[in-house]
Amino acid sequence: MAQTKSIYIYGSGGHGKVVAEIAKLCGYKNIIFLDDKNGLKFSENLDKFDMIIAIGDNKTRANLQEKAQNFGFNVVSLIHPNAIISNSAVIKKGVVIMAAAVVNANAIIENGAIINTNAVVEHDCVVGEFSHLSPNVSVAGGVKVGEFSHLGIGSSVIQNIKIGKNSIIGAGAVVIKDIPQNSVAVGVPARVIKQNL
Repeated sequence: MAQTKSIYIYGSGGHGKVVAEIAKLCGYKNIIFLDDKNGLKFSENLDKFDMIIAIGDNKTRANLQEKAQNFGFNVVSLIHPNAIISNSAVIKKGVVIMAAAVVNANAIIENGAIINTNAVVEHDCVVGEFSHLSPNVSVAGGVKVGEFSHLGIGSSVIQNIKIGKNSIIGAGAVVIKDIPQNSVAVGVPARVIKQNL
C-alpha cells in the first residue's frame, strides 16, 4: 500500500492556510500544521516528513528553516500549479510561489523567498534569500532584490535596479533608482524615508 504523502506546514496563520492549499494542489494528502503557540509544536523527534515554513516574517522564517534543516527535515518548495515558471529559472529551497505568479527566464529565487499571488519576476532577476514579493508586485528584467527585503503590495521596480538587503518598499511604490540596504522607500517615484533599520 502506497504511503500517504505528508507535509508539515510550520505556521498556521493566514499565510499558512494559503500555503496548505498549494500543498494539496501539489499532491500532499496529509497536511500537518505546526505552531509553537497553539497546537502541535515543532520537535526534532517528529516523523521526518517534508516541511515548508509558512511564516510571513522574513527573519523568523529564516531561523525556522535553518532549525528544520539542522534537525534533518526535508524543506521543500511549493509552486502553485497556476504559476508560470520558466524552464531556465532556478528555484531554491523553502520557496513558496503562489497562484498566477510569473517567474521568467534565468531568474533566480533564493532560499525561503515568497513570490505572492500575481507577482511578476522578469528575466535575469535575483530575488534574495527570505525576501517577500507581495501580491501584484512587478520587478522588471535584471532587478536584484536583497535578502530579507519586503516589497509591498502592488509595488513595481524598473529594470536593472538593486534593492539592498533588509529593505522595505511601500505598497504601490514605483522604484526607479537603487535603494540602499536597511531602508524604507515609499511613493511614486519611490523615495527613501528611513535608513539604518
